[in-house]
Amino acid sequence: MAMQLGYTMMTEQAGPKELVGHVVGAEEVGFDFAVSSDHFFPWLDEMGHSPNAWVTLGAAAQATSRIPLMTYVTCPSFRYHPAVVAQQAATLQILSDGRFTLGLGAGENLNEHVVGAGWPPADVRHEMLVEAVHIISDLFDGDGYTNHRGEHFDVESAKLWDLPEKRVPIGVAVSGKQSCRIAGELADAMIAVEPEAELGEHFDAAGGAGKPRIGQMPICFDTDRDAAVQRAHSLFRWFGFGWKVNAELPGPTAFDAAAQFVRPEDVAGSIPCGDDVEAVIEGAKEYAEAGFTHLALVQIGGDQQQPYLEWTRTTLMPAWREAFGS
Repeated sequence: MAMQLGYTMMTEQAGPKELVGHVVGAEEVGFDFAVSSDHFFPWLDEMGHSPNAWVTLGAAAQATSRIPLMTYVTCPSFRYHPAVVAQQAATLQILSDGRFTLGLGAGENLNEHVVGAGWPPADVRHEMLVEAVHIISDLFDGDGYTNHRGEHFDVESAKLWDLPEKRVPIGVAVSGKQSCRIAGELADAMIAVEPEAELGEHFDAAGGAGKPRIGQMPICFDTDRDAAVQRAHSLFRWFGFGWKVNAELPGPTAFDAAAQFVRPEDVAGSIPCGDDVEAVIEGAKEYAEAGFTHLALVQIGGDQQQPYLEWTRTTLMPAWREAFGS
């Protein structure tokens, strides 16, 4: 099965200028698409960054010419009002000449607590996401003014004055049956970080059949495997908790405390570390077999992107094309 190879602009581990330079390099190497996280905080203090994703993506849109761009993902419910997200997305679609996809999700406490609106349970967050997607879609329609009186949001005479020729596709992040139903009913693509075939099955059942499925997988490339394992442990020891946990923890200190008993060998057991290209391909095959059409890799280490890009050009890309035909 063909599966496209993506690059991740991980805002938690590099500054804005560096992120733009990295995605320019990713385009030159030949990545099929690029995604960007949208955070206010890094997961751990050691990661050390969290610039504004939308400003950075605007710069990336101007610095690149071919590579599709995507938020992975934006929460349109707390830090941002959905009307503001719609305006940002429409503007970025114009700047990128139609290369942008708006990835949306129900959010994480880590990033959304900063506006002091509290952190409701998951079912309420999903209600907010559904309402937000409807508002964004109405604004993308461009049919006059949007007025909305909802359970969670109000919109008063809103209109996007600069709409792109190509409507912005919307992807929705999923982790279970409820979010898959939302994505299948409302979205143009499914987003997930677990290679679980049942997610796609639930997405199909709710109307998602034939639509893209976009995954993400961390790796830690280094010619020194021990160095890769140590770096992965330092920066990504939080990764194995799963999104039901990750969405609830309030800040980097909480993630550090939750990960205090995670060992380097535990991380190495779940994240490909070193320069074994077959380990990366084997990990990616789990996503392909689960029906994913796109997979964005995360290279762990903000200062380790250039050697990763060169390794991708010489080693990973040929192996990927042979394995997945994209």
